[in-house]
Amino acid sequence: MDPEIAALAGTAGTTVVTLMVTSGWESARDGMVALWRRFQPARAESVGEELEAGREDLLLARQAGDAEAEAELTAEWQGRLRRFLLTRPEAAAELRRVLDELNPSPPEEPGTRRTHLQARASGSARVYQAGRDQHITEQ
Repeated sequence: MDPEIAALAGTAGTTVVTLMVTSGWESARDGMVALWRRFQPARAESVGEELEAGREDLLLARQAGDAEAEAELTAEWQGRLRRFLLTRPEAAAELRRVLDELNPSPPEEPGTRRTHLQARASGSARVYQAGRDQHITEQ
């Protein structure tokens, strides 16, 4: 599988689940439903219902103190989006657009530098990233 598709699905799944408990929820749901409506129209309504059900489950889990529910729901949506992108790779650009709308970048001030960090690790690898200073004291 294309690592870029896997990373996109991971980011999108995490973003959607994170937004389930914020004021940005409706925009996230509408963006996902519109994505499915464009590329898999027969599934669009059920995806909207599944998102709503996931949100309700997450809200109940948070009230009950179930910390694992969010991780499970995130993994579920990451997998669902990964499978969606595998069957419809042309949807990747549209999904990126939806994510950009959900996570708008703050306006850049003149004279500031922008840093973009991206890492991939496998096996026992460790990744350390920093936008500036970083001190690692482990041995």
